[in-house]
Amino acid sequence: MKHFTDFNLREPLARALAEQGFTAPTPIQEQALPILLGAGSDFIGLAATGTGKTAAFAIPVLEKLDCGLKRVQALV
Repeated sequence: MKHFTDFNLREPLARALAEQGFTAPTPIQEQALPILLGAGSDFIGLAATGTGKTAAFAIPVLEKLDCGLKRVQALV
């Protein structure tokens, strides 16, 4: 089983996940995160309600945001 620490997230995001009690990704997150944290690709994630799809897409968005840029960087 993987842990969120395996994804080498920036410290503030990794800390926020840990503080909220999230340590291990769900199956959809485990499949999506390597792709979405990578160089970029189209991705369609299908999973039942309550399985962590929102976080599977939100974690990479938060990881890739540059807080120093004052422009739109993501659109959900």
